[in-house]
Amino acid sequence: MSENVVHLHKPTDPPTDDAAPTVLTVVPDAPPAPPVPLWVRSGRAVKSAVTHETTKTTVRAVARHGLYTFNGGRIVARRTWDGKTGARYERMIRTAEAAGNLEAAEEWEERLQRFRAARHHRRMDLLHSPVEAAKGIAVGTGVSIGVLVALGVVMAINNHDVTDVITPLKATIEFIALLIRIVQVVWGPALTIGPFLALLALWAVGSKQQAAPAWALPANVRSGEGEPITPSIVVKALRDLGVPALRNAIKEMGDAGASMLGPIRIAGCGVEVDVTLPSGVSTNEVQNKRRKLAENLTRHEHEVFITIPEAARTVRLWIADSGALDQPIGPSPLVTDETMTADYTKGRAPWGQDLRGDAAALSVYQRHLLITGLSNQGKTAALRSIALWLSLDRSVEFWMGDLKGVGDWAMFDGLATRLIQGPTDDHVIQVTEMAEDAVEEMNRRIQAPPGTTFPPLIVIVDEAQVAFMCPVKDEDKRPYGGSSSTSRYFMAARKIHNQGRAVNVLLWQGTQDPTDQNLPKLVREGAHTRASLALGTESQARMALGDKAVDGGAAPNLLRPGLDQGTLVVASDGIEIPKGQSSITVRTHYISTDDAKEIAARAKAMRDGVTTLHVIERGEDRDPLADIAATFGKLPRLVTQDVLKRLTALNEDAYGRWTFTDLRRVLEGTGAEPYKSDGRMVIAHERVARALANRDENGSASAEG
Repeated sequence: MSENVVHLHKPTDPPTDDAAPTVLTVVPDAPPAPPVPLWVRSGRAVKSAVTHETTKTTVRAVARHGLYTFNGGRIVARRTWDGKTGARYERMIRTAEAAGNLEAAEEWEERLQRFRAARHHRRMDLLHSPVEAAKGIAVGTGVSIGVLVALGVVMAINNHDVTDVITPLKATIEFIALLIRIVQVVWGPALTIGPFLALLALWAVGSKQQAAPAWALPANVRSGEGEPITPSIVVKALRDLGVPALRNAIKEMGDAGASMLGPIRIAGCGVEVDVTLPSGVSTNEVQNKRRKLAENLTRHEHEVFITIPEAARTVRLWIADSGALDQPIGPSPLVTDETMTADYTKGRAPWGQDLRGDAAALSVYQRHLLITGLSNQGKTAALRSIALWLSLDRSVEFWMGDLKGVGDWAMFDGLATRLIQGPTDDHVIQVTEMAEDAVEEMNRRIQAPPGTTFPPLIVIVDEAQVAFMCPVKDEDKRPYGGSSSTSRYFMAARKIHNQGRAVNVLLWQGTQDPTDQNLPKLVREGAHTRASLALGTESQARMALGDKAVDGGAAPNLLRPGLDQGTLVVASDGIEIPKGQSSITVRTHYISTDDAKEIAARAKAMRDGVTTLHVIERGEDRDPLADIAATFGKLPRLVTQDVLKRLTALNEDAYGRWTFTDLRRVLEGTGAEPYKSDGRMVIAHERVARALANRDENGSASAEG
């Protein structure tokens, strides 16, 4: 292609001989794209025609009705074969033997023998039937002619006409001739239409049995939305599960697998059925294919639960009605019944409903509690609802640490003896000290005279993973978090788990996304009641509930995050679990913050008044540094433990629950911090007096106690 070159000069520049011209290159328009070849256009047209929805619908319809007819013929042929032979009885014998039911096998064998004897008798009768039939026809014909002639004689006598003797016989012959002519006329069309009628009959049989692949069925049939669960549907779902031994066993069973099923029972918003698996098929082979089984039952995976009852080789299927689990279960009785009270020893908290629609109530008597799950799945609401119920028992004392600190537990202010709210390391330190104080109270109770009864003390730590992950160390280099033998929160939790229940000192924890780092093994296994909301993996489910519960069918990792909020899988002897199962799924009642405040107000009205200690505010009305200085008298120094004792004697309300950490916090940064002398932590009087003298006018050195 040649280029057109145009020489131009700027209008403002006078032309000169040596001026360099401005070159403008003009390129002609690009030529039009070549036409699409015919074979390409034809291919596109064919692809469009093949993938068009109308084409797909037509192909499905043709395949469906053709297979209805073909499989209908197979069904009729099998029914005919079963009726003519002993195949049905032989299948029933094999089924009974596979199930180990020898009495049933013997009964079916007797029926088979009777069937064979009757068939032999019929065949022997057929050998003599031609002669007997010929004799019967001859006798019948002779009698019929005699009757007709006698009738003709009567007519001839009555009519005085001798020709009437043969009139009945003649009329009979003419009627037979008419029938022959009718048959001659109808026979041709019957031969033509007959095959079509036979095919129509076979199509009707296949259509009634839906004898076609799922892809060929109509859309409303393929979806199966709301399809009721029947024995045939369950057996077919198991047969198509992809377990060869199970599929072959069902094919060999005379009842097509129906003997595997127990009765299908209505259970809440679904149905429940026990399936006894044939020999060679293990329960975990069915458990591991939960999604495929649910899809075979035209359900979503979360709508089918598989558990292991006591019976050997048996799985229990609970199958929800389509969409039923997405509906709310209604308000808590704590909200609707303003007269409800609680009983720590004998009562049960109205927690929610199980999948069968029955009330799920939890006993908390001498049981440590652990609730875990992913974030924003309803953990705090589930834990708080139990505490709200128990608050209606005026004998129960609560110590609470909310390491989220957004006000989820604020309604317990004036109800709990201690309430720490906040996510900082300082709040973790105070929650740890609270747990250690609970250990001291536990030890005090253990050392009491035998037979002494103690009111329940419930220590609740929400977002406990914050405590386990805290990196702060105390003055002795002991970490507050972690899972070592020197970790303060971990060891306090372990000690309460070991002996607390005997003296009614219980630890309830709520934690997120369990791992070995934020929920140590020894702590999670120390809880008597373990509950889990939706989790991400099976390994997390095992951490939350234990191997036994997961091996028995518990699967919180299959709950839908965000959609199954408030749905818990619970492993505990404090809740009624169906016999033979290791866990139960509970849909908890949701109690809003406003409703929780009303319930807490009712609980406060039942009590004489509780002063809630917010540990973050200790010493707010006093001057801790001045009080510390006053404890020395004329002594040059004191052991820290003696300082604490003297502070308690000075003002028990302000300092009665102080620990070394509180003392260290007040003295930190003042130059009067505790130090070691002869292996013991001591405080020098001179240093405290100097710090007090140098303190600024605002008293910053003693601000936080």
